[in-house]
Amino acid sequence: MSSSALLKLPDPGRDCPSCPRLVAFRETHRALSPDWHNAPVPTFAAPRPRLLIVGLAPGLRGANKTGRPFTGDYAGDLLYETLTDFGFARGRYQARPDDGLELVDAAITNAVRCVPPENKPVGAEIRNCLPYLSETIEALPSLVCLVALGRIAHDATLSALGVRRAAYPFGHNARHDPRAGLALFDSYHCSRYNTNTGRLTREMFRDVFAAVRAEIDAAS
Repeated sequence: MSSSALLKLPDPGRDCPSCPRLVAFRETHRALSPDWHNAPVPTFAAPRPRLLIVGLAPGLRGANKTGRPFTGDYAGDLLYETLTDFGFARGRYQARPDDGLELVDAAITNAVRCVPPENKPVGAEIRNCLPYLSETIEALPSLVCLVALGRIAHDATLSALGVRRAAYPFGHNARHDPRAGLALFDSYHCSRYNTNTGRLTREMFRDVFAAVRAEIDAAS
């Protein structure tokens, strides 16, 4: 049983019908790759996490294949290495859900739980998934920090919290206080595109999690 199931986190059902375009894409890939997950990807969580990381959506050959957020693609390589180095994960990440990697004091979810074509969800799809993000945040009263990976995740997180997005502009390594006792940190998404172009370096990414680690330690 996954830790998210143990926590009873709100995840869409395997055949969630809410987004017709995503349903059609999912059915196509179920036919092409019947051994893949090809379903909404549930939140990956440690018990009583103080950190929640919010990504954009599952990657086609990453989480959509493996069923675990950021598992099986380059973004996961950088994310899990960083989480391990800052004490938010333990074990060896081997890009598969049975690799034994565990989160420590952390949880990972996505703004959109199903893989979208070209990794680009549309506005209606983001809105359809907002209740799951909002309910996930509310189901984790132990949270101290949120990390939004990219502008879409940032905007979705603010909407899920019910605050004005204009009051908290996105910026890499920016820190916001959208709710008392809950800090939001922004990062450029750890995608291969962002790292290959130099928009996001390994050091820039680590700077975000160094700040998060300090925030959580100070709250202890």
